[in-house]
Amino acid sequence: MSIAFIFPGQGSQSIGMGKALAEAFGSARHVFEEVDDALGEKLSAVMWGEDEEALTRTSNTQPALMAVSLAAVRALDAEFGVKVTRAHCVAGHSLGEYSALAAAGAFTVADAARLLRRRGDAMQAAVPVGKGAMASLIGKVDVALAEEIAAAGAKVATCVVANDNNYGNVVISGEKAGVDAAIEAAKERGVRAILLNVSAPFHSPLMQPAVDVMAQALDAVEIAPPALQVIANVTAAPVLSPAEIRKLLVEQVTGRVRWRESVAAMASIGVTRFAEIGAGKVLTNGIKRSAPDAEGLALNEPAQLEAFAKTV
Repeated sequence: MSIAFIFPGQGSQSIGMGKALAEAFGSARHVFEEVDDALGEKLSAVMWGEDEEALTRTSNTQPALMAVSLAAVRALDAEFGVKVTRAHCVAGHSLGEYSALAAAGAFTVADAARLLRRRGDAMQAAVPVGKGAMASLIGKVDVALAEEIAAAGAKVATCVVANDNNYGNVVISGEKAGVDAAIEAAKERGVRAILLNVSAPFHSPLMQPAVDVMAQALDAVEIAPPALQVIANVTAAPVLSPAEIRKLLVEQVTGRVRWRESVAAMASIGVTRFAEIGAGKVLTNGIKRSAPDAEGLALNEPAQLEAFAKTV
């Protein structure tokens, strides 16, 4: 049975995430300490506190989700002998791509944390609050229909397809006026559209100011060849070259997250089991829509890691 390890993105966060891993496994606890040290503050205290608004702040959410994912990866290896190379490939949704790369050894945990803090700050600063928006198109909608809906919104203001998650879940992003117009266009076509509670219009041309920031940040970090193939968001294809990884991560800031295609690509090369490592089970819930014959499972609690390890 061929396995892919997949890593969640923004929206999967919740207060208390990762705490059970830290309490159960010293190896996991050390990852959270590494992240705290890299950022020079107790991000773990935010994750395990009570201030949900602080956790959902983009600059905190991004490194925090990576920390949970890498804590689970480290525990699988140290406690159960399941190395990341047991997988055929890895992939992550948006910021989850950094988690996937760190899991595969391309980044250190500390560098990934600092990059994601920088990424979160840059994305938030790129667009004034209230100017941008994102909306999820739900129901009988594929990427072609989503592009048609986004194009209708773009007649008013910037609006593009940001995340092609799976059939029945495509996200659009752009200026508030454009997204609002697209929502009306969706209703006219019988598609349900829900405005998302996000702080910025991610993966849209409005993120261009963050491109230069991330290009400089990535240039300053050493990227090692990953230990196994990583499926990149913007190409839905494997990437192994450090130079190409750097280039694609810069493009990812404004580029579309081609997640549906990524899952289908992994299935096409023999992946039959997708293990989502980190907080929540958002990616797991959508696996069947893109890879009908595959199994999806979430690994974020100690018992889930132990049960999974017994099957590989």
